[in-house]
Amino acid sequence: MSVARNSRTKLTKSLGTLLEYEKTEQGVLLKTDCGIVQTTIFSKDIIRVHINMDGDFSRRSYAVVMKPLDVEFKLEDKEDLLELSTASVVMKIAKNPVRISFFTQNEAAINEDEVFGTSWNGERVTTYKKLQPGERFIGLGEKTGPLDKSGMGFENWNTDSFAYHDEQDPLYSTIPFYLGIHSNLCYGIFFDNSHKSHFNFGASNNRFSSFAADSGDMDYYFIHGDSIKEIVRSYSDLTGYAEMPPLWSLGYQQCRYSYYPQEEVYSLLRTFREKDIPADTIVFDIHYMDKYKIFSWDKDRFPNPEKMIRDLKDGGFEVVVMCDPGIKVEEGYEPYDDGLKEDIFIKYPDGEPYTGEVWPGWCHFPDFTSQKAREWWGEKLQYYVDQGVEGFWNDMNEIATWGQTLPELMEMDFDGEPSTSREGRNLYGMQMARSTYEGTKARLKGKRPFNLTRSGYSGVQRYSALWTGDNVADEGHMLLGVRLLNNLGLAGMPFVGYDVGGFAGNTTEHMFARWIQIGAFSPFFRGHTMINSRDAEPWSFGEEVEEISRNYIKLRYKLMTYLYSSFYEAYTKALPVVRSLAFFHPHDEKIYDTKYHNQYYFGPSLMIAPVESYKDLLKVYLPGEGQWYEFFTDAKYPSGEVIAESPIQQLPVF
Repeated sequence: MSVARNSRTKLTKSLGTLLEYEKTEQGVLLKTDCGIVQTTIFSKDIIRVHINMDGDFSRRSYAVVMKPLDVEFKLEDKEDLLELSTASVVMKIAKNPVRISFFTQNEAAINEDEVFGTSWNGERVTTYKKLQPGERFIGLGEKTGPLDKSGMGFENWNTDSFAYHDEQDPLYSTIPFYLGIHSNLCYGIFFDNSHKSHFNFGASNNRFSSFAADSGDMDYYFIHGDSIKEIVRSYSDLTGYAEMPPLWSLGYQQCRYSYYPQEEVYSLLRTFREKDIPADTIVFDIHYMDKYKIFSWDKDRFPNPEKMIRDLKDGGFEVVVMCDPGIKVEEGYEPYDDGLKEDIFIKYPDGEPYTGEVWPGWCHFPDFTSQKAREWWGEKLQYYVDQGVEGFWNDMNEIATWGQTLPELMEMDFDGEPSTSREGRNLYGMQMARSTYEGTKARLKGKRPFNLTRSGYSGVQRYSALWTGDNVADEGHMLLGVRLLNNLGLAGMPFVGYDVGGFAGNTTEHMFARWIQIGAFSPFFRGHTMINSRDAEPWSFGEEVEEISRNYIKLRYKLMTYLYSSFYEAYTKALPVVRSLAFFHPHDEKIYDTKYHNQYYFGPSLMIAPVESYKDLLKVYLPGEGQWYEFFTDAKYPSGEVIAESPIQQLPVF
């Protein structure tokens, strides 16, 4: 005999009826028959909504650095709902069932819970929001696809995504912050949960958007503002501003997987100078190491690294070295022996250090959620600092291992509040970048380190630049890289870039020329290609491409004061260097047209219109009102759609 059951009540449960509430100094605490809700006003524009079942709201955040401000607010009990209001936003909390919505002071709906509200399905916790009429969704950091992500879904689970395609998800980093735009209003949601998370912007349904995590609390920040600029600044107030980079790191950087032996490095130095192509940095990929082991040099390929680094500095080049987190399991290898002695590695539940296979072979991995391990890592980096190295490249830090299936039961310290790698995976790259930045800054005697990471989480902008990983030498990938940078700018990341020319595969002559042109207008400007590919230095494609490369790299240096000032705006005002057109024109429908969604502002005054190398003409949209000027000719254009010339010698810049 079968027994009928009510699946709606047993399989999924949501915040039920309000049982009691208490006004607090910074918001209101609610108890329902299914959970506890703590709302905290961080500013007049930012309200935190933290929901769980046990009432423990003490869990630390590695992303949020802001403390709640002393903000005047009003709490009113209006029979069927509670109404909490600041000078900027009104939060309405329905009592039965408990549902949370946000309105302007004049009662316009900004963001509203759908009927399911916040719900649990097993451990997974989800908040469902009504799709507003005409609502668009942008942001979410390092995500592929178009500018407007309506109708799409995404997952955050930091992954080594070699040669990813233009719809692949997830990639290397997690920045769970998005912006909603509708009805001449805009808002932001930052979902601060580092477990595997899921965002649905109306994918496969026309009823709701949602954000969810496989475990942990529902902990999100609602951010209101009159503009995308204001909302991104509020998000940066929460998660921190980027530091000023060293000036040399804004110049052209040359990398290959890999330059060796050291005679090839000297040849590279000479060729740049003889050909009058500006460059500031030579980057050492993994082959500089002794059998891929971090904190070592291959003595056959680089018999005297200290002298080589001095010679490079004398020639006007700084050095960046690859830093992978895997510590080779090898008795007699000092970092391994010392790491075991100091007990700084990630462990299984039985206390055995986790062992995963990567470039050096079987490795252990420092637990960068431990203060002890972060300090240990900083001490080891003294090895490079003593040699004159001032640039550090954190790679393979998703964690990337052969097999791409990191066990989820591993235990991590979380600064004395232990958890598993389910919660720690998305944080690992950020915490490695933090360890490298803090360790080298403390040892460089007042100099600013350059720090680059492949993997990150919200707040990583405090510690590092970020590049978009192992891209592909392809025209579409070139433009995808532009959109990734636009998205990262919308997520408060100013120092971002891609591998110019494409990492995987072989670029063509004209594609390299175009990529150099576009890369000259990116915050992080590095040429990089992989092993067993054709040479991809600026002089490797014939005289025409060499001249184009020289011209645009020199233009980059002519604009250095402008660029440095743009970084100062990021440092002081949280204005990204790359600014999607949505940053200033979110309600202009034309900017979401795929013909125009690659365009972006580079700093406050230049607009870049990226284009494939084979197109001699490009339709460009000049937004706003008033006049625009073509950068190279001073030709004047009215706002609106125009046809721009784009021969291989010239990128459309206005």
